[in-house]
Amino acid sequence: MGKQQAQPGVRVGFDVVFVLQHDMDEINKFMPPGGRLLLAVDETIGAGCACMRTIGPNTAELKRMYVCPDQRRKGIGRALVQALIAETREAGYTKLRLDSARFMIEAHTLYRSMGFQEIDQYPESEIPADFRKYWIFMELMLQVLSLTAGLRSSGLSVIFH
Repeated sequence: MGKQQAQPGVRVGFDVVFVLQHDMDEINKFMPPGGRLLLAVDETIGAGCACMRTIGPNTAELKRMYVCPDQRRKGIGRALVQALIAETREAGYTKLRLDSARFMIEAHTLYRSMGFQEIDQYPESEIPADFRKYWIFMELMLQVLSLTAGLRSSGLSVIFH
């Protein structure tokens, strides 16, 4: 009980309850300054979450991206990822990585639409080596947005003295 099905006929040998308890025990890794924990709320109901943790000097990792099944197809996932990208960029990171089970095709489509590209496995991933063949690894290069570029695109100009 508590085992997660990865692909038809392929049993992933980790205990979901254990993983959740582990995250709760180490929730501080998702808290500032080295992390973020975002919650999406639809009125008074939790609709989804997305977390970020530091995995290197300029590199963060998107973790625990989830939208409740009855809340999907409302743009919540995209909004969470956009907010997490903005938070990560604002914190000064230059790369945002993620790992995702291969069966999560819709999530991969979302990530690709937001600029993530598939990369080789990275050593900081929490996925056990034996299971990495069932995962994909992605990365988004975060560009520092300049004030003048943002203003220029809005039709405003800046004069420096």
